[in-house]
Amino acid sequence: MKKIAVYCGASTGNDPVYRQAAVDLGNFLVAHDLSLVYGGGGVGLMGVLARQVLDQGGQVDGVMPQELVDRGAAFDQLTNLTVVADMSTRKQTMLAMADGCIALPGGPGTLEEIIEAFSWARLGDNDNPCAFYNVAHYYDPLATMFDVMTTNEFLTKTDRKKLLFSDNLAQILTFMQTYTPPKIRTYPTKHTKASGL
Repeated sequence: MKKIAVYCGASTGNDPVYRQAAVDLGNFLVAHDLSLVYGGGGVGLMGVLARQVLDQGGQVDGVMPQELVDRGAAFDQLTNLTVVADMSTRKQTMLAMADGCIALPGGPGTLEEIIEAFSWARLGDNDNPCAFYNVAHYYDPLATMFDVMTTNEFLTKTDRKKLLFSDNLAQILTFMQTYTPPKIRTYPTKHTKASGL
């Protein structure tokens, strides 16, 4: 494991604990010789995280769509910035570059990216482990929603265990180091009656 993709907010939120979590994660990545792969921005938790990794001597790879670069969103001190055509390509590129995915607190974009990464894992299109850094119980409601999915059999118990919610970075790293991807989903043949699906 060499590179971790981190999804996080372009704002810092309204509690200093979120900023501190980004600092802690940056320190943790460098201490464990892990490079950061992220969206390439210099504001919000994205900027806090990238600066911390760089300040501690770590490597930071940003991936950003051209339209955001044109708006001046790119952080200009990165180790490397990869400019791509659009957001879909950014997500694919980040997954290809990284060996694991972590979500810090963030908004709809953060949520969409980490959930898509987990969804792709179940389809066999992403081998990276996915974890939510559950700072100050931020993601508790989402963890509950995944449990509800499992209870109602929209998500298997086995696959539910493939997604971690934790406020402990050491636990997250252990989860990633011991992770095996979900079994690729299979589907009934087209001849199966709908009532048996």
